[in-house]
Amino acid sequence: MADAARRMRDLAEKALRGPFPLRIRAWDGSEAGPPDAPMLVMRRRRALRRLLWKPGELGLARAWVAGDLDIEGDLYEALDLIAGIVWDTGEDGAPHPGRFRRAADLLRDPHTYRLAREAFVLAGPGLPPSPPPEEARRRFGALHSPGRDQQAISHHYDVGNNFYERVLGSSMVYSCAYWEHPDTTLEEAQRAKLDLVCRKLALRPDQTLLDVGCGWGSMVLHAAEHYGVRAVGITLSTEQAAYARKRVAEAGLTDRIDIRVQDYRAVADGPYDAISSIGMAEHVGRDLYREYAAHLYGLLRPGGRLLNHQIARRPWADEEAYHVDEFIDRYVFPDGELAPVGSTVSRLEEAGFEVRDVEALREHYALTLRAWVRNLEDHWQEAVRLAGAGRARVWRLYMAASALSFEQNRIGVNQVLAVRTRPSGEAGMPPARPWPEQPKA
Repeated sequence: MADAARRMRDLAEKALRGPFPLRIRAWDGSEAGPPDAPMLVMRRRRALRRLLWKPGELGLARAWVAGDLDIEGDLYEALDLIAGIVWDTGEDGAPHPGRFRRAADLLRDPHTYRLAREAFVLAGPGLPPSPPPEEARRRFGALHSPGRDQQAISHHYDVGNNFYERVLGSSMVYSCAYWEHPDTTLEEAQRAKLDLVCRKLALRPDQTLLDVGCGWGSMVLHAAEHYGVRAVGITLSTEQAAYARKRVAEAGLTDRIDIRVQDYRAVADGPYDAISSIGMAEHVGRDLYREYAAHLYGLLRPGGRLLNHQIARRPWADEEAYHVDEFIDRYVFPDGELAPVGSTVSRLEEAGFEVRDVEALREHYALTLRAWVRNLEDHWQEAVRLAGAGRARVWRLYMAASALSFEQNRIGVNQVLAVRTRPSGEAGMPPARPWPEQPKA
């Protein structure tokens, strides 16, 4: 009799000491669980082996990426239910092992050996399955050294510009959009964000702008086309740089925009009138953040402004215990690190900046991520053809899960505007917000 789903549900509820919130469909076609709940589909027995050999987030991620496990129904609802099992958030704001991980600890207890034996019998014989090929493997070099940073950036960004076109849409902006109205399109919201950055930086014709982590060139193109600046964009991704240079040439702006494959630490041709760093500082690393801030400070002329747009996490009671989520580190942003916004502000001030404004855009990023997920789902077959099924599944999972994290205030995103004041202390800032329109080209 086909009853693998019922057996899995029973084992899960014994281990969790409570109800399992999703419906399960097993590899033998059997189903069990709440009839109206999202469906957790265990396509292969191997999915259970992955969970038993690597309980928690990483085992689930490997099963998902490999296609051994899937979800039918509302993806966001299912991920929200799973999150409460895999990890909890304590009063200090830090994630703690959830009921799934604690259940795995129970399986190693001698008193629950029978439960563990039943689970392994159901999973079938076999060694731990190999991780999917999309998982980042051994990394060479010291953490956040230029060479290792290049490897990490290549893993995430050098997966095909055509794939990113399907996800990001025509704007080709891979950071939080600015949704001025709920019925705004993604492209309009991204243009609004780029323009907001330009206005906060008070860009004017013939000023010089450095865009750190320029992506596919959208920020420098917007600033040159609409504000008349001369811009330098730097990235460690060769594919991004090639795409950005093509866009610059097609716009007829090669005399005003220079795209470089360059580490921020190697930039030495300032001073610049303004610097934008949008979605790049997450790759710097907390131990090097003050060095990063000091280097950007040195590249600005007195009176120049820095706009730092950065994802932030909640602070931990024990900051030394902070670690990156395994799924994100292995599949999405190798070596990426998030910091609380207060730490970012402090490092900028320690480097000499005066921080003049902090704007939280947390809800905006949730809307952006949901729009990207829709794009990916609408172009699913093309995305699979361009980047492979495993890579497409990685992006769908991380973007949907991230949308929930922003909505539930587990992470946030902030624009921090800082100034290198003149020796007199003058900052050259407007007396009040909203940010005034600047003379455009």
